[in-house]
Amino acid sequence: MQEEIIQEVLGKKDCLALLPTGGGKSICYQVPALAMEGTCIVISPLVALMKDQVAQLQERRIKAIAITGGMSANELDIALDNCVYGRVKLLYLSPERLHSDLVLERIQKMKISFIAVDEAHCISQWGYDFRPSYLQISEIRELLPDKAILALTATATTTVAKDIQDQLLFKSHNLKQKSFLRPKLSYMVLEESRKMDRLFSMLRKIQGSAIIYVRSRKRAVEISKELQAEGFSALHYHAGLSREERDQNQDEWMKDRSRIMVATNAFGMGIDKANVRLVVHQQIPDTLEAYFQEAGRAGRDENKAFAVALYHESDLISARDRFIDNYPSAKDVRTIYQKLADHLQIAIGDGFEDSFSFNLEVFCNNYKFNPSKTLKALHILEKEALVKYEDFDNSLSTIHIICSSVQVMNYQSQNKKKEALLQLILRLYPGVFDEACDIRERKLALKLEQSSTYVHKLLGQLHQERVINYESRNNSGKILFTSARHDSKKLPISKSHFEERKSLLFDKLNKVHEYIRNTEYCRSRLLVDYFGEQLEQDCNCCDICIKKQSEGTEQRQKIQEDLFSLLSMNPTNISTFVARYSKLQEQSVLDLIKTLLEEEIIIKKGSMLHLNE
Repeated sequence: MQEEIIQEVLGKKDCLALLPTGGGKSICYQVPALAMEGTCIVISPLVALMKDQVAQLQERRIKAIAITGGMSANELDIALDNCVYGRVKLLYLSPERLHSDLVLERIQKMKISFIAVDEAHCISQWGYDFRPSYLQISEIRELLPDKAILALTATATTTVAKDIQDQLLFKSHNLKQKSFLRPKLSYMVLEESRKMDRLFSMLRKIQGSAIIYVRSRKRAVEISKELQAEGFSALHYHAGLSREERDQNQDEWMKDRSRIMVATNAFGMGIDKANVRLVVHQQIPDTLEAYFQEAGRAGRDENKAFAVALYHESDLISARDRFIDNYPSAKDVRTIYQKLADHLQIAIGDGFEDSFSFNLEVFCNNYKFNPSKTLKALHILEKEALVKYEDFDNSLSTIHIICSSVQVMNYQSQNKKKEALLQLILRLYPGVFDEACDIRERKLALKLEQSSTYVHKLLGQLHQERVINYESRNNSGKILFTSARHDSKKLPISKSHFEERKSLLFDKLNKVHEYIRNTEYCRSRLLVDYFGEQLEQDCNCCDICIKKQSEGTEQRQKIQEDLFSLLSMNPTNISTFVARYSKLQEQSVLDLIKTLLEEEIIIKKGSMLHLNE
């Protein structure tokens, strides 16, 4: 469907592209951005994904820039100027940046081709990840009324899809949707009290790459160690690891040097690995949207794959209790906001667009807060456009060559030790003379066949010698105040909106539990029905369908034995024989008789059936 969506963009039509996980959404805006004159604005809440895409584009000598929270005023000014004058093809923005008068002013000076809104479900209050900052996007239409908007998401119900188009002020509704059906992905739900034993068994039976999803960082580490003890090649991934550890573990798994990744939901967004054969949820997410996205990382090559949810009834009870206990009240939110301001020493009226390093664990320990409840409170504050919280700083290290090309050549001739590094930088990052470029020290180290520590040391020396400006990444978390600090007693939290969100999220949790407890209906049909798509037939590969097929085979065998037993004594009337069975079995009986007649095992004379002697 990518080509069809690209044609809509080239035709300057507003379009909502609804492509499931692994459907290739990025191509839908990157290709027309290259084909059209001017700069495409890409709005996304996923800072890590933005930076990763920019790095990949820059490697392909495509001019792209990401503007995110935490940039200094000077860095922001240079980046925006490059978009006005530097023939940048893709400008990635976090939605909060659209609150900046400077950004909006510079956008009016740019030659814009069109606007792409990634993770567009965030704009809908009915979505599972609503973010108020996304509502600002519609205001850009006043600045660029003749520019088309391409909205993209992997998971949206019918209600959310309509709301996205309304909120973005589409000139006319235009939805391009690929089927949510994954015909070779087998969804299974298994009630299991000995989850690890079942996991070991599945991993021995199903060969190939695997992801195991858990809720906590602690369980990610524990399960990876248990798998290693059983002889499996396994790593873990969570937001508490340093950026270098995350990059290294992800790289090992992506290159099949490790078979299994045990991870929290911090892992997977933007992961493009086609040969994942198994995704197991040891603990179930709180929404079907999240489950569908994570399960959908299996079998992107469209070969047979399995998405298995392991559960115990106590898990469902705990999930409901946890939701009730850990969802903060309005009073909790105000208290946490006050202590956050105290912790960061921000006075009332100050802090707008200021960014601070922030460690959630330290903060909760200092004030004796429940970490889960505190995290939800921060998300509520984010949804009310008061702060933005990132569990870890997604920013990469940056380099910018600050001397002329002639000076660099002279420097290389006199510094052989650093010559190979500089030449590699110039090859990988052609725009490094014009602007600061994101880099990965580990990638440079691999290409030079050296350690990351060695590369870091050389870059530090080049920085001291004023050849480059090198800013090393920071692995702590981050808080950005997207509104000046309020008096906590007058914090603008909408009570009705607050209660609506709580009710909505609780309903979503109940939908997950309905899916888990289901024992009658095809799982693929249930999932795609949740997203507004109707399937004409069952998938025939989920646990429910497999069970029905097994029961159907046994039932067919029993009917055939009954028929042969009767016919061995006397001919039998078709209607009389069919009447022996229930209405639900009637079609199965008629299908069996038809097959036996076609195979000439039995014959029909009038309305009577006979064995074919």
